[in-house]
Amino acid sequence: MANLAPLSGRDAAPATKPPAFAKPLNDLDFHSGARIEEVTKLIQEFGKHELRDFDDRRALEVHTAKDFIFSMLGLVQKLDHKLPVSNEYLLLSGGIREGVVDMNPDELGDYARGTDYDVDFTLLVPALKLHDRNQPVTLDMRHSAPCHSWLSLRLFDERTMERWKDCCTETEPPPGGGDDGGGGGSYYFSPTKVADWFFRSVCAVIEGMRSHPQRGVPGVAAVEKNGTVVSVILNVGRSRMLYDIVPVVSFKGWPAVAQNWLMENHFWDGKITEEEVISGFYLVPACSSAGNRENEWRLAFSRSEVQLKKCISVPLIHAYQAYKAVIVKLLSRPRAISPYHLRSLMLWACDRLPSSFLTQEENMAHFLLGLLDDLAHCLVNKSCPNYFLPQCNMFEQLSDGAVLLLACRLSSVRSDPAEHLRSAIEHAKAANRLAQELRQAAPGLASSQSDGVLASAGRQDNSLARKLQQLVTENQGKSISVFLNPDDVSKPHFRIDDKFF
Repeated sequence: MANLAPLSGRDAAPATKPPAFAKPLNDLDFHSGARIEEVTKLIQEFGKHELRDFDDRRALEVHTAKDFIFSMLGLVQKLDHKLPVSNEYLLLSGGIREGVVDMNPDELGDYARGTDYDVDFTLLVPALKLHDRNQPVTLDMRHSAPCHSWLSLRLFDERTMERWKDCCTETEPPPGGGDDGGGGGSYYFSPTKVADWFFRSVCAVIEGMRSHPQRGVPGVAAVEKNGTVVSVILNVGRSRMLYDIVPVVSFKGWPAVAQNWLMENHFWDGKITEEEVISGFYLVPACSSAGNRENEWRLAFSRSEVQLKKCISVPLIHAYQAYKAVIVKLLSRPRAISPYHLRSLMLWACDRLPSSFLTQEENMAHFLLGLLDDLAHCLVNKSCPNYFLPQCNMFEQLSDGAVLLLACRLSSVRSDPAEHLRSAIEHAKAANRLAQELRQAAPGLASSQSDGVLASAGRQDNSLARKLQQLVTENQGKSISVFLNPDDVSKPHFRIDDKFF
């Protein structure tokens, strides 16, 4: 075979460069095609419009509304002396519809920030305060779904029985039930009767305050009963304050039914003490889908949730707020999913994922997309376990039709998260504009009387606004308790976690 002569440099073809590949797109969401960086920026923008800073005037208005509510509750106690003389409330930032307490979403009414109110709070008011270690407690869970209980007053003293007898149901012993510690034939504390009594009492007190107007008293725009929650909207200066007030039963310690939860590893281990987490729990007036509305209460761990929130990373909180805004309106019909369910998924994610991942701001888009995927998984499986009581499935009552409808709507969000975030941003902007227009159009929402007390408060102590603003901004998510003496409601004492004010 003849050998070919080598090509000379002049005849040789120019060397070809290796093909240039496109820069890999590592920041794409596989399902939707959305850029992770864009989704992250949209979450950050939403946070700017959702941020609710209190200026000096707003802080004073919040202070005035709080004083009114506490004074009103002091008068409720004096009506028939049912409420404890020395009571301890839990004040939570955000209304009941924000998911701060696990209540049935189909009973809470429709209120919208910007349209109906500017600032919202939830206040848990103990009707019974069972903090004495020697106090007999009869939680009867034999008739209830997990995370629910009846409360027997059978072992209480006669004065307590007589005081609350009209708010109880009398139940005969079940066949073969005997007379065990769960309570056979007994008086059971009724959540519906307690809620009805509380609403009547609040209305009576507010009517009395209206008939004897005093300078500086906020205007009461509405008093409404939504299920077992009393919603009060106050006009104070240029602000509208929504208080969702819930009559509860307060306990110290931790329920035996939730002991197993303490044995597991959790994201808050080493960040806060177990004593802080298990300081107390509540019974709130809400029943399971198949429960007895007259007798069944729901266990609530609001004190614990306030402590746990301090351990959740800021980027995850921001992603959760955007996720909640995108989801809640879309899934509002049928009313089967509440923000409390969404928050439970976030707590489970905190247990599942390493903190080093959850603290990275650049991962916010992954947080939001992951929470959407978690919710889809829960819907498809009709399973959303309560964080403190995993044996309690909060989606058990969902019908197959409701699951299919909600899953389809959720799928539309997951297919285009960026567009739904843009829509949530526009809604937040519109709510802020509406609130601003209302304040400008009606600078004296409450009345000159309310403005008078604000001016007076400013003259008495110019530092009060700064102090209140500091308490609110520095203690978001913390447990704020109030000790109130009905004989001197003008001087409430605050406890924020372990600090007194």
